Amino acid sequence: MDNASAEIAAVAARLVVDDGLEWGAAKRRAVQQLGLGSRARLPGNDELEDAVREHIAIFCADTQPRELAALRRLALTWMERLESFRPYLAGAVWHGTATRRSDIYLQLFCDDPKSAEIMLIDRGVRYAPSTVPGFRGDPVEALSLQSRCSDLDETIGVHLLVHDLGELRGALKPDARGRTPRGSLEAVRKLVAQEATA
Repeated sequence: MDNASAEIAAVAARLVVDDGLEWGAAKRRAVQQLGLGSRARLPGNDELEDAVREHIAIFCADTQPRELAALRRLALTWMERLESFRPYLAGAVWHGTATRRSDIYLQLFCDDPKSAEIMLIDRGVRYAPSTVPGFRGDPVEALSLQSRCSDLDETIGVHLLVHDLGELRGALKPDARGRTPRGSLEAVRKLVAQEATA
């Protein structure tokens, strides 16, 4: 990583951790804040993740573990509610870089993509639908809602990304670092149990 890219990663990491920005938006804003042109080489996601972990270790080491554990418990609550849609936890809450400013991203793998939306309607859950890039870059439906996290005394964004059941197999392939890119209900239960005894 060259000096400019490293500087972009450091500023973007601060925006991710302190302001809750998504990674793409944080990189673009970092370029603006640094006064770099549109041709500046943006850091990759692995580089940004390293910078986020470094920022957390320096500035949030005393608060982040508790905040992450609270978000994982809230994610588990929603995963249990959505168990019939094969939920997987992704993003910062799964990878361990989340703070109280982070949203929760659950990927659902459904036989019928509309079934999750119907369940939310039936239970009176207010949500906002949109279309976002899925994990393979294809557009998928996202159902975004707000959920109270009593442990943090905050309202947290929960985003349900609805995938076709056939995409589940590809979703479990390891990422570039050999890690599981998303966690099943059972994997998140184990994480929450480990954090409860730590």
